[in-house]
Amino acid sequence: MRNNELVTVAQLTGFDEVIDVRSEAEFAEDHIPGAINLPALNNEERARVGTLYTQVSPFDAKKIGAALISRNIARHLDETLSNRPRNWKPLVYCWRGGQRSDAFTTVLQHIGWRANRLAGGYKAYRHAVIDDLAVLPAQFNWRVVCGMTGAGKSRLLRALEKAGAQVLDLEALAAHRGSVLGNLPGAPQPAQKMFESLVWHALRTFDRARPVFVESESKKIGNLRTPEALIEAMWAADCINLSAPTELRVPMLMHEYVHLVRDPAALGERLDRLRQLHGHERIASWKAMSIAGDTGTLVRELLELHYDPAYTRSILKHYKKLAQGLKIEVQRDDDAEFDRLAAICIGA
Repeated sequence: MRNNELVTVAQLTGFDEVIDVRSEAEFAEDHIPGAINLPALNNEERARVGTLYTQVSPFDAKKIGAALISRNIARHLDETLSNRPRNWKPLVYCWRGGQRSDAFTTVLQHIGWRANRLAGGYKAYRHAVIDDLAVLPAQFNWRVVCGMTGAGKSRLLRALEKAGAQVLDLEALAAHRGSVLGNLPGAPQPAQKMFESLVWHALRTFDRARPVFVESESKKIGNLRTPEALIEAMWAADCINLSAPTELRVPMLMHEYVHLVRDPAALGERLDRLRQLHGHERIASWKAMSIAGDTGTLVRELLELHYDPAYTRSILKHYKKLAQGLKIEVQRDDDAEFDRLAAICIGA
């Protein structure tokens, strides 16, 4: 190992590209945000080498592994990396910063590129994410956007971001809108580790001297857990009370969930998950409304009978500064209205 090529997690910035040379499965579970995946060993090859290592001998495993890694590096050079410029500066990492990343980095350096290797690899990176997520959230001045379902909290966050404010959009990172109907079409949720990496990456970009706006969330967003220190910091933060009349919330929510409005079967499957709370008769009534196209009535009843009571119980329990927070109301369903509200939030 050549120590002069090693960098730490704290030095991740400043590279033209980050290359994860682990297998596709390792990369899919979690990786440094923005990294590209150029496996030194793919899923099948990694399993094959591991089996040889345990069942035959380390020597045979290393011999086969070296041949496979060499062929894969050559292919990546011919394909993905063929157009990289002379002064390109990549960072390479594998699981522990060992043989896979060492071999890849050595070849890149011999070509003449300013390649470096991450000390400790992904394992060191993961430890840094865990450690940072335990302390970073408390270092920011949070502004939590609270409001009933359909009031436009996510829309306000987008307007705030467009206006230049610092925004942590947890539902976007989690690929979920945070309710039983919240799955996004064609966008599966990331793994828990990947979600934490995305949150970590966002926090590292924020200026501690400026407030960070975030939507009120619970401990879980879909199947993902909100980092403990982050949710505690949000619960203790100043709040923004966003409200909207039901006459506006119904069409805004219908627009937000248009994919379910157009698919009664998918909506019915989601409604079935509420059967224990609302009983067979009410769920059957709601599904009949969906099939009949009476979506406005269905959404109104969902708000009044399910979402509003549940949200009120949760928000009052956890967000202690809610009553003292800035109060703003949505008066129109258009982008200019949310731009207006964003300006109020930024100026408050």
